Amino acid sequence: MSDDTLRLAWAEPARDWTEAIPIGNGRIGAMVFGGSTALYQVNDATVWSGTPDGPDEELERLIAAGAGPARLAEVRAALAAGELDRAEELLMGFEGRYTQEFLPLLDLELTLPGAAPAPGEPARVLDLDRAVVAETLIVDGVRVRRRSWVSAPAHALLIDLEADAPLPEVAVRWSTPLREAARNATDGVLTLEVDVPIDGPPLHEPSVEPALRYRTPGEGGFDAFAAAALALRGEGTVEADRSGLRIRGARRLLIALSTSTRAESWWAGEGEEWRTASREAIRDRARGRALAAVSDDAGLRLAEHEDDVRRLSAARFAIGGRRGGTWDVDRDVLRGDDELRATVAAEYGRYLLTACSRAGGPAANLQGIWNPELRPAWSSNYTININTQMNYWAAGPLGLDDPFEPLIALVEHVARTGERTARELYGCRGWVAHHNTDLWGWSLPVGMGHGSPSWAIWMMGGVWLCHSLWDHIEFTGDVELARARVWPLLRGAAEFCLDWLVPGPDGRLVTSPSTSPENRYRASDGTPRALGLTATMDLALIRALFERSLRAIALVEPDCALRPELEHALERLAPVELGADGRIREWTGDVPDDEPAHRHLSPLVGLYPLDQLSPERTPDVARGARRLLDARGPGAMGWSWAWKTALRARLGDGDTAYELLREALTPYTGDASRHGPVDGSEWGGLLPNLLSTHPPFQIDGNLGFPAAIAELLLQSHLGSLDLLPALPAAWPEGSVSGLRARGGLAVDLEWSAGRLRRAVLHDRRGVARHVVVRVGGERIDVRVPARGAVVVTDPPHPVPTPTTASPHPE
Repeated sequence: MSDDTLRLAWAEPARDWTEAIPIGNGRIGAMVFGGSTALYQVNDATVWSGTPDGPDEELERLIAAGAGPARLAEVRAALAAGELDRAEELLMGFEGRYTQEFLPLLDLELTLPGAAPAPGEPARVLDLDRAVVAETLIVDGVRVRRRSWVSAPAHALLIDLEADAPLPEVAVRWSTPLREAARNATDGVLTLEVDVPIDGPPLHEPSVEPALRYRTPGEGGFDAFAAAALALRGEGTVEADRSGLRIRGARRLLIALSTSTRAESWWAGEGEEWRTASREAIRDRARGRALAAVSDDAGLRLAEHEDDVRRLSAARFAIGGRRGGTWDVDRDVLRGDDELRATVAAEYGRYLLTACSRAGGPAANLQGIWNPELRPAWSSNYTININTQMNYWAAGPLGLDDPFEPLIALVEHVARTGERTARELYGCRGWVAHHNTDLWGWSLPVGMGHGSPSWAIWMMGGVWLCHSLWDHIEFTGDVELARARVWPLLRGAAEFCLDWLVPGPDGRLVTSPSTSPENRYRASDGTPRALGLTATMDLALIRALFERSLRAIALVEPDCALRPELEHALERLAPVELGADGRIREWTGDVPDDEPAHRHLSPLVGLYPLDQLSPERTPDVARGARRLLDARGPGAMGWSWAWKTALRARLGDGDTAYELLREALTPYTGDASRHGPVDGSEWGGLLPNLLSTHPPFQIDGNLGFPAAIAELLLQSHLGSLDLLPALPAAWPEGSVSGLRARGGLAVDLEWSAGRLRRAVLHDRRGVARHVVVRVGGERIDVRVPARGAVVVTDPPHPVPTPTTASPHPE
């Protein structure tokens, strides 16, 4: 593969948000519009409505209103008696209000009067490998180069301007859509202080007013506050006032924008500082970061940023053989050949995850860290019945270890509130979470007492999150991380499930109440129902959790007292079953679907991302999975396409997976400003900036595509290393480097004429091991030396390499 970087080009500055380019460092996200009046729409990942005490206060309200273990017993009795309306009515008493909203922070405008894109050159270029946006402008005949990036080491959005001659004027202005508290200009540094709302209901709760509630003067409690600071380094004459900066006669400028929030300190667990810190201290932290960012020149700051980005992942795709170069997004990607489009989809997803999720910060939400709306769709929260999990599916196979850490931190926050929720709401050990959470670790059901159980009541959100964490351990082999952070979370989830399970009519363990996320079946009277049966997804998630908990016990706590409980429960757990039509059932009963083409693939979670089903180990059930996929059909939105593609990859059906990807990577031609129907009756696609939309935009599709594409090329969930297990016929040539396999292996692949030419297996753990490799229908045993590598060809033939150390970053 070429060392040349992969660059995406747009012919014009952005006219609206759907054309702007996302950049970020995990904390600060910015959408780059470019042009003469260059808009940077800026988010801080810790700017959410709400307060840290919100989840506990809402639980107390529910308990005071009568929710709790006694009412749960009434729900179960009603379900056992077939009184579904009564059960649903009782369950609504368990519904809390809502999760909070992820909000925009500010808009920054950088104006170069009279500037226009340089003739014959792209207006904007995003380098996916360097994470930098470059522009070339002409101002009164003077050539100007502008580079924008968000640096994790510098904690800042950085804008570097370099002109061939002094510029007449550069103007800097900013504003906030939130409530401005103060702004100042001191010693050439701008500061902006912002009140953050302490409550923000979702769009689907229009009766709650005001839409954003701020703390009133004299009101106690959490002081939700954010600050931003802007500093510069360079030449020319600077005029600064409260409205902004005006710089005249500059040839070189480095502008830094940094942020700081009270919620940032709370997320980081900084003792009681998040409660006691003054607004001035929070503002000064932002100011200090901005000044530090301009204490060195742009070249050093850029080199520091590029070194940081380079170490995040070694994974590189070249499907069809092309990768490096500058590709026009409209001509070459959106309307070009499918192989390049797949390469860009994989690489763009890798880039986006590194930009919106970094160790120490919050996890990527429904929109990553890029949201311009005060009332974002679904609050731009964490939807944990598929979307948050999908955000991190690519982390294992692409080796994105640093970007994965925020998911662990999110689950830790949720588990803290979820322990009390499990105990007081359900009378269970461990911890629980439902469909949604937010920055503050919300673990309750939502719905405000009128939400449908199909999207409000589901007790398996935390269980599924734990599977993402264990997948990370299987890919990295990090035993200490498993012991210190992951196993305690799995144990708590397993304890909850042990207490949550109840005997069914045949004595086998089932869940009650149970729903299949956002779906319903048709009861015998034709009524759509969410309750009344146990969902297959519940049983699959719990079985896998118990099995993985036993593996964790063997790894880090051999004497754990939970072992016999888990083993006994596994023996009694109801299995996944096929219906009369040969499909995997979504519920424990042969019932018709309310929506036959439903967008969720919940009953297939055991096939992907879990490892319970496969054509080799469970051929009959795998055929049932294929039939269910066939019945669900193609379409219809980014995350559903990504999941369907990965499921087809696990079934070895590369050609159908390819067709699904083609659908998903089609330009969206509808009105991107409206919210399409959630049922998938209207298909989404890619926006001009390549973000996936229904509409609205959600990041999960973009982040799910590289995981699905990697699954077509490499699989390791069955204990073997499967090379090109589902290669589409439409991808006869290509290569990929730096993919990861479970057990701490890195893998490079090259193929041509639809067959493997060469694979290189690298050990990353310092442990020599034997690996079963499957390729082209054959199996061989390969010995991979510690910190070394071995080459495999088709027909399989291992060839040790002289490499004594892996070239892939640790």
